[in-house]
Amino acid sequence: MMAVSSACKDGSDKLGMDNGKYVRYTPEQVDALERLYHECPKPSSMRRQQLIRECPILSNIEPKQIKVWFQNRRCREKQRKEASRLQAVNRKLSAMNKLLMEENDRLQKQVSQLVCENSFFRQQTQNQATLATTDTSCDSVVTSGQHHLTPQHPPRDASPAGLLSIAEETLTEFLSKATGTAVEWVQMPGMKPGPDSIGIIAISHGCPGVAARACGLVGLEPTRVAEILKDRPSWFRDCRAVDVLNAMSTGNGGTIELLYMQLYAPTTLAPGRDFWLLRYTSVLEDGSLVVCERSLNNTQNGPTMPPVQHFVRADMLPSGYLIRPCEGGGSIIHVVDHMDLEPWSVPEVLRPLYESSALLAQKTTMAALRHLRQISQEVSQPNVTGWGRRPAALRAVSQRLSKGFNEAVNGFADDGWSMLESDGVDDVTVLVNSSPNKMMGANFCYVNGFPSMSSSVLCAKASMLLQDVSPAILLRFLREHRSEWADSSIDAYSAAAIKAGPCSLPGSQAGNFGGQVILPLAYTIEHEEFMEVIKLESMGYYREDMTMPGDVFLLQLCNGVDENSVGTCAELIFAPIDASFSDDAPIVPSGFRIIPLDAAMDSASPNRTLDLASALEVGPTGSKASGDNSTNCGSTKSVMTIAFQFAFEIHLQDNVAAMARQYVRSIISSVQRVALALSPSRFGSDAGFRPLPGTPEAHTLAQWICQSYRCYLGVEFPKCEASESILKSLWHHSDAIMCCSLKALPVFTFANQAGLDMLETTLIALQDITLEKIFDDNGKKTLCAEFPQIMQQGFMCLQGGICLSSMGRPVSYERAVAWKVLNEEENAHCICFMFINWSFV
Repeated sequence: MMAVSSACKDGSDKLGMDNGKYVRYTPEQVDALERLYHECPKPSSMRRQQLIRECPILSNIEPKQIKVWFQNRRCREKQRKEASRLQAVNRKLSAMNKLLMEENDRLQKQVSQLVCENSFFRQQTQNQATLATTDTSCDSVVTSGQHHLTPQHPPRDASPAGLLSIAEETLTEFLSKATGTAVEWVQMPGMKPGPDSIGIIAISHGCPGVAARACGLVGLEPTRVAEILKDRPSWFRDCRAVDVLNAMSTGNGGTIELLYMQLYAPTTLAPGRDFWLLRYTSVLEDGSLVVCERSLNNTQNGPTMPPVQHFVRADMLPSGYLIRPCEGGGSIIHVVDHMDLEPWSVPEVLRPLYESSALLAQKTTMAALRHLRQISQEVSQPNVTGWGRRPAALRAVSQRLSKGFNEAVNGFADDGWSMLESDGVDDVTVLVNSSPNKMMGANFCYVNGFPSMSSSVLCAKASMLLQDVSPAILLRFLREHRSEWADSSIDAYSAAAIKAGPCSLPGSQAGNFGGQVILPLAYTIEHEEFMEVIKLESMGYYREDMTMPGDVFLLQLCNGVDENSVGTCAELIFAPIDASFSDDAPIVPSGFRIIPLDAAMDSASPNRTLDLASALEVGPTGSKASGDNSTNCGSTKSVMTIAFQFAFEIHLQDNVAAMARQYVRSIISSVQRVALALSPSRFGSDAGFRPLPGTPEAHTLAQWICQSYRCYLGVEFPKCEASESILKSLWHHSDAIMCCSLKALPVFTFANQAGLDMLETTLIALQDITLEKIFDDNGKKTLCAEFPQIMQQGFMCLQGGICLSSMGRPVSYERAVAWKVLNEEENAHCICFMFINWSFV
């Protein structure tokens, strides 16, 4: 029975029923109402009347009473959902609180241990001082050091009993790192624990090798978590392969496995790493599941693995996963990664890559937690994205993109790669892969009937050192301004090599970045990685020459754009796609990888554009202006790896190789130019401000702008402080000021900070924006009608209106002034616009 009061607190009197009147429903009536509720939770008045007619058991109930029943039913459903949500949040907070309490206990133990060690060392120092004064013989010194010659771990054999002994020792050492004080852990910079954070992240301090630890919550059962984590190639992008060479069960219900693992090298300047491992899976007395690993080496007399060509044998110290069931479902997981990556084997400039615990945490430890959380979300919300694919399918595609790029960067012979002879300059390496499985199924036919088999792939790759530029800022620029470095004819060629027909992908235009349109694609991982479809514009004129569709689409993977993340590797990987794009369609990825080489972080705003501000801090003599904050210009080094792949027909190998070398060299030149422009460093007197090609020095241009304003409008340029330089005053002016060239198709050549913010661009990308592109239709008509007035009269005032940023966002302005800028010879150099009181609509 269900009783519902018509005298509800939400005003049942308005329904015309007496206070205190109850309507009691029979079970049959409730069943009928519930069935309708599941079909239509909010039925209209006509639908309620129809229900009464169709269900005789409801004939004695008034339509208004049924309306009240549905209102109460919706209210109860909403309360149930809210209660369920709050319970889930409460469970998460309780589990997080438990983790924090455990972390606090561990820190308390570590403090106590450090206090004891401090007292012990102090006592030892006093005893040694006393001993040195009473006995200075050599015998006492030799005797006191003999205990250091005893090996810490006695050798063991390769029998099952010997392997079990190594496994049990590995388990003990791993737990001492995961929950104990064996390693001094410090909080990962920039990672604060909280209910919405990925977890508690820590890196090692003062221990051998590099180590990272994470504690977090995932909505998966422990056995499922262990299964996922043991499949390391599925989530660790740098893992090339893991082979289980032997497995045995232990008497306590555990499993010992002997593994051989290979890791890709992150750049073309270093070899890959491989590991010979023992993995031990067991269950603790409290029901926790443990998967721990360590390297097997000669000191333990265990089974050995011979060295493998092109790989450096690295050492994994006791590491692994402690997985505990969480109340209410899910798991609490502790992850420890501890490695010695043999930094001696790489050039000295690259050694920070192999000595950074922060980089290990970002690429390995946190990647494991992100992967688990992503799978948990896919299980709980298996929605189809706007691209017509489930998140799991898109995740698999992103892994193929990343793996294909890593294969190109490393170019292992057993993958089918062979190196071509150099053309005399060793800056770019070219490899060819003609193995059958590289382009399996890529047998296409052009529309003119000429058959083409793109059965081979050529890769041109290089690495370069970057100074004083943020990887995140540089990567964002490369993503948003493709025309700055890419050649549209090369894009067309790459697309033609794998296209089977016209490509039509759903989605409205989300943004226009210099010749490319980004189409929405709902796929992100913890705000760290996202995938998108790029439509390249202005490709139609290649149809006749290359007999291919005019639209070129790229599938693009981007990560590492967060400037505040420590040790983050920034990547931009893309590959041409066609309309079919089946799961087994060939993917030939190319792209960029930028890895920081030190811990120096750029403290500038993420929205910082170009370093024109650096010129503002340089006086006429080149010295820094007073009050300059030198802490904002810390040196930052990073290594960029570039790899571009091209599918081609085998008889075109020489031509494609020459094209690829020249193309990658042009990209290197473009990246160096962009990196220089994006550098936040303060230039000294020998460098000064670096103007853009075809523009005068910044101070001179600022003087021309202000002098011309005074000449034509009869007043001084507003807000020009005499106490500071003209350029600095112009740069910090609140109104948007921008100059455009005097050409048939005027383009912008300069803008102050407000102008760059209004156009949502950078100073170097300003040259891609034409004057007519920022005005709407009315603005274009007004500009065309009044432009002769500027050239004759010297200035023009425009009424308020709407213009567009480079991202297509509308910008309103109260009014605008345009005037002709004259150089020292009184010749027109450019036109300057000032948009007053502008704001985004």
